[in-house]
Amino acid sequence: MLRGLRKASSNWLGKTIMAVVMGVLIVSFGVWGIADIFRGFGQSTAATVGRTEISINEFRQIYTDRLQQIGRQIGRPLTTDQARLFGLDRSVLQQTIAEAALDEQARRLGLGQSDAETMRVILSDPNFKGPNGAFDPQRFQAIIRNFGFTEQRYLADQRRQSLRRQITGTIAAGLEPSNTMLDALSRFQNEQRSIDYIKLDAAQAGTIETPAPEVLAAYFDSHKAQFKAPEYRKLSFVVVTPEEIGKWTTVSDDDARKLFDQRKALMGTPEKRQVQQMTFPSMEEAQAARARIASGEVTFDELAKERNLNPADLDLGLVTKSAILDPAVADAAFSLPTGEVSQPVKGAFNVALVKVSAIQPGQEPAYESVAADIKKEIAADRAKSEVANLRDKMEDERGGGASVAEAAKKLGLNAVTIEAVDRSGKEPNGQPVPNIPLGLDVVSQAFNSDVGVDNEPISFRGGYVWFEVLGITPPRDRPLDEVKDQVAAKWRDDEVAARLRAKATELAKKLTEGAKLGDEATSLGVKLETASAFKRDATLPGVPTGAITAAFRTAKDGVGQTEADGGRQWIVFRVTDIVEPKVDLAADDVKKLKEQLQRALADEQGTSYVLKLEKDIGTTINEAAVAQVVGGGSNQ
Repeated sequence: MLRGLRKASSNWLGKTIMAVVMGVLIVSFGVWGIADIFRGFGQSTAATVGRTEISINEFRQIYTDRLQQIGRQIGRPLTTDQARLFGLDRSVLQQTIAEAALDEQARRLGLGQSDAETMRVILSDPNFKGPNGAFDPQRFQAIIRNFGFTEQRYLADQRRQSLRRQITGTIAAGLEPSNTMLDALSRFQNEQRSIDYIKLDAAQAGTIETPAPEVLAAYFDSHKAQFKAPEYRKLSFVVVTPEEIGKWTTVSDDDARKLFDQRKALMGTPEKRQVQQMTFPSMEEAQAARARIASGEVTFDELAKERNLNPADLDLGLVTKSAILDPAVADAAFSLPTGEVSQPVKGAFNVALVKVSAIQPGQEPAYESVAADIKKEIAADRAKSEVANLRDKMEDERGGGASVAEAAKKLGLNAVTIEAVDRSGKEPNGQPVPNIPLGLDVVSQAFNSDVGVDNEPISFRGGYVWFEVLGITPPRDRPLDEVKDQVAAKWRDDEVAARLRAKATELAKKLTEGAKLGDEATSLGVKLETASAFKRDATLPGVPTGAITAAFRTAKDGVGQTEADGGRQWIVFRVTDIVEPKVDLAADDVKKLKEQLQRALADEQGTSYVLKLEKDIGTTINEAAVAQVVGGGSNQ
């Protein structure tokens, strides 16, 4: 909107009109006041639950966090349109209201949790523990930051979560599935069936003659919608990301070598040494021991035996220098040749003699093997500031009325023009548009825009994408001559499916009347196949899921049929065996099933409680405010 105001006021007429508009606004504020703009249910509140208000900003933060979490899980950003399509907007709203209802109930009941208890819960969370099994503050900060939390916000969130669990845990306490339910469900899940079956495909459909012109025309008339040309849009876009800008940047070998020299110790494999350490209570004792070793009176290992030290007490392992906690010991160990014993070392904790029994040399990568990656990284880093500059320049050019292509050309950027693309990202020839970067959702954005609309740039890979709809070709009915080959192919597919359905029905009837499936398979020239001892959730190679489902709807020795591959194949089968399992309530699988049922019952009970709570407390949703956050109309 601001860009539109700037564009509108770029000439003398626009400035005059804008002055009049602003004058009217000022007068209206003077007459009516401005307080109502900032106050009231419709302006700042997305929903209320009892006395708890969920502000627009709070709901926006929650909604944005959820979309970002899902985006990280699927590896690409999730647009608001996609989120609404999947119903995530209503799901997040309902969850937010449910949590607010539980928070309101916690306040009513006077529940609370101390800071110490909240910290205890966090410190015991296995997600925050390091390799040594202890709480790792850096890991904690990295994880919560990755999910968009500050430390204080995470602590507050965990306190609320704990109180909610106290309430729902009490509601679900004592719920336990009956033995009858466990027995029935276990039998249902573990029942096994076996079938003999044959597959009918196009070969059994017989010869399909070329349809007469009038037949094809009649088929086309009744299926016109399937052959309709979709809406196409012409659009242009320009990508400005560090990766794209970095391609234009020349990085010298001198610059790349400087970064390589700084990092090569981290990029390669560091030297490791097998280190032994013998500690002494005083410098004098250590010096005396070192003198005995130097004179050949005793060896390092013999001295350890004299002092009743186990080898495990001496061995620090095969370690890097940074892995030795005491810097003085580390310096001594990594300056010794193999087999030599150091002079007494005054460390941070005690006095020690150090021995190195083996050295594993470190390996440094060759500059040439990593030069390309280093240059690419340097180029992308340099390009970040250039991206910000180009963003401002593009916005200025667009604000001045330039098209995306014009602005790109002026700034030396490459604009991409797509002559025609449908909603699925395909060209009129049915092939995907080739020059859209992977992960860039510019097509759906273009179909939510219109010709002449000044669109906001799309955030993409640390940069921006500007796009513009240049033209719209509306959907149209294609004449038969244009799609004759497609119509003929579809007619043939439907004809094959109809013949296979009729043949499968005829065959099933014959089998029901006493014919043998093996004999029928031989007469049809198909293979008799067997699937044995499978459960309802089985996935069997070559056996369609529909056949497995149908088999569990058919009695023993009964006959069934089902289509496969979109009607291009039919399965005819006979159930040859049914094995009903014996249920042992003490078995591990039944115990796991019981735990699953308990969780399901607890979830169901908790959901019912929260819905009742929302009703009793009183819940109101501001649909207009919610639509403002989720980027579209609400979906009831």
